[in-house]
Amino acid sequence: MPLFQASSLSAIPEFALVLGIMVVVHEAGHFIAAKLCGVRVEAFAIGFGKRLFGIVHDGTDYCVNLIPLGGYVKMTNELPDGLAVPGSDPVHRRNAPHNGDPGDFQNHPRWQRTVIALAGPVANFILAFVLLTGLYMFDNEVPAYFTRAAVADYVSASSAVGKTGIQAGDRVVLFDNQKDPTWSDMEQRGQLDMGQTVPFAYLHNGSVVSTRLLVDSKTKPEDFEFEKLGLVPLEQNTPVQVAELPDGTTAAARAGFHPGDVMESIDDQHPHSVGALLAYLQDRAGKPAVVTMRRKDAAGQTQMVNLPITPVMGDTQRGKAWLLGFRPVPPPVQVQRLSLAKAAETSWTDNVKNSRLIFDVLRRLVTRQVSVKSLSSPVGMAVQVHEAFSLQGYFPLIMTMAMISLNLGIFNLLPIPILDGGMILFLAIESLIRRDLNQAVKERVYQVAFVCLVLFAAVVIFNDLTKYLPHMKT
Repeated sequence: MPLFQASSLSAIPEFALVLGIMVVVHEAGHFIAAKLCGVRVEAFAIGFGKRLFGIVHDGTDYCVNLIPLGGYVKMTNELPDGLAVPGSDPVHRRNAPHNGDPGDFQNHPRWQRTVIALAGPVANFILAFVLLTGLYMFDNEVPAYFTRAAVADYVSASSAVGKTGIQAGDRVVLFDNQKDPTWSDMEQRGQLDMGQTVPFAYLHNGSVVSTRLLVDSKTKPEDFEFEKLGLVPLEQNTPVQVAELPDGTTAAARAGFHPGDVMESIDDQHPHSVGALLAYLQDRAGKPAVVTMRRKDAAGQTQMVNLPITPVMGDTQRGKAWLLGFRPVPPPVQVQRLSLAKAAETSWTDNVKNSRLIFDVLRRLVTRQVSVKSLSSPVGMAVQVHEAFSLQGYFPLIMTMAMISLNLGIFNLLPIPILDGGMILFLAIESLIRRDLNQAVKERVYQVAFVCLVLFAAVVIFNDLTKYLPHMKT
């Protein structure tokens, strides 16, 4: 099954709908803050370029423009001389001198202008928080194995857990003071026991083996996972199944993986989850392996296929890792409905984690640990949104929308002129030096930044086009 089909024209309105919601919320933040501060808003626009339609009310032009890749709120005298919002009407381009006009953006204190600039990203953060809170209250999907007995799927031999002697298939019967714990019990107790040596017992071949385990982790308690200690949970009783191949350049594609293949084994291991597979690849440090696949031929007959494969180093949410390069059929989940308080707490925690991940990607981008190719343009986001719409239930779509909203908020806070963060940076500098920066200098900085931003966007869009176009159906 291809990653994205060009014939799926529904992807265009799907992405337009999601992006439209993100933009409306972002610009509504600026709009509300401007109105509360008494700044005159001349335009509330969705999209750039030529004005298609709209309505003028109380001096504000609420309009939809031709290019649906963003939007803007135009306030009187907001931008430097000669610099306009792309595609805005000439009336919005003026930069009137300070004349005591209470609706003039420049006549308001810097703290108010800073609040107005912050309001857009903050609105996106609030949207992400509300989306996940509502989702967790009504459709909170958690891995089904969380509430099951703590059975190991893979154990890294060199890890602290591995040194206790536990093996794949063994069941944990004691962890600290928890008898017969579930994986949820293990995760919660592990957060409290970090850095401590606790009682640990497991059932191996019908006999209980009692020992002690050092719960050592360099991560924060809220990020604790047993995989980082070398113990990978048994997520399902069935083998890993290939769902998709993102492109033809991955190790899996070159080795001959097909969508629908079932991984019976890799060397002498029988992983039941991607976590177990990845742990094995890391322990082997990328050495070549042989994967045995169960596959149905054109006649519907089942056959076993041995495929030699060499992992490649790639980027993951946890940093660099040895990968095969395919998307699996996700493990089973179960739906839980959380209380408002618990849903809000979980939403906050997840949004903080996702924010840290975004900042980590940006840091790695600056230090050249991550390639620009790992970034997503509107093309890549459209593919992700289309995939979310195609999956069953609301969970994938709401999660995708929350992540896009979070990305939009953080991106706009970057200290780049043209973006909200750039305006905040200029206002901070002016506050420190207690005078306005030279208007001509600001204008040139804005113009250079705009050109650089357009060129950067073009590079990211080109990377996404080269990534997805070869796999689109015409």
